[in-house]
Amino acid sequence: MQRKLLAAALFASLPLVAAAQSSVSIYGIADASIAREDTDAVDGSRTVVNSGNQSSSRIGFRGTEDLGNGLKAIFNLEAGVALDTGAGDSALFGRRAVVGLQGAFGQVTLGREYSPIASVAGQSDILGQGFYGTNLSAFNSGRLTRRLSNSVNYKSDSMGGFKVLAAYGLGETTTGPSLDTAGVALEYANGPLFLGAGYHQIERLATEDDKEYTFGAGYKFGAIEVKGNYMVADRAGANNKFEQANIGASVAVGGAGKVYVNVQRNEQASAKGNLIALAYSHSLSKRTNVYTTLASMRNNSAGVFGINASGVNVTPPATAPGADPTALAIGMRHTF
Repeated sequence: MQRKLLAAALFASLPLVAAAQSSVSIYGIADASIAREDTDAVDGSRTVVNSGNQSSSRIGFRGTEDLGNGLKAIFNLEAGVALDTGAGDSALFGRRAVVGLQGAFGQVTLGREYSPIASVAGQSDILGQGFYGTNLSAFNSGRLTRRLSNSVNYKSDSMGGFKVLAAYGLGETTTGPSLDTAGVALEYANGPLFLGAGYHQIERLATEDDKEYTFGAGYKFGAIEVKGNYMVADRAGANNKFEQANIGASVAVGGAGKVYVNVQRNEQASAKGNLIALAYSHSLSKRTNVYTTLASMRNNSAGVFGINASGVNVTPPATAPGADPTALAIGMRHTF
């Protein structure tokens, strides 16, 4: 009788064991703010409700399945959501859409993935690629490549603090240059120190390739953290080289608060722009915080550089060179 009961108990537990070998989770961010934005162009000032002043609002699905012998199947689908209107991004899972394998060798994925340069830039931005004044202005303007569609990607496990990232994005064109993008990055993380460098090469023209590269660093000592980066988009042709440099610091205050400052320099040919950004975040819990963010860009007579937050863009029109945009927002972010 006892043997029968034991056998029945073991049989009943089998579905639970199988279920424990795979998992799917739903996660996301809801971020909204009220903002005053001014491009400094004619009729360029407005008060708005924004989505994504600190982090782009999103919903995602990710999961793993244990295949045995240390091998796992993985996937991630992530969609952007405009919290102010409820609208989704033009591409349903345009933020990330990958499937792949993970093991002792690292991680290999296929689909739409963040580029190697994006990883370095994100980890060396004191604003966490959120708040007004982030280095996302170099990506959202179309100068640097943040995500790769139709891509094959590799990320190694940490090897003594070093990590290798490599990607190849297929342009999938039928005529003309391939538009293929090849990228690689090397990162080093050891305690409070981060160092990273990345490079992309894009076959956009038949005679010459576009080149993108990024160097980033960060160090944390006590309540103070310092981060900086230098990013270049060197497109083929005259006067197309874009350069951006960032240096910033954050200080934890009062246990629940953090103050941020970032200084940014943009250059392309004769156009130049200097930015100063300030932000404050106050945690109400582990998943909820309130914040305020302020930034001001000063362009020279040829500059039309703008201010970006995670999901927001405040840029003068091309017809208004020399305009000096400013932006201020107060918002709330909840992660789940």
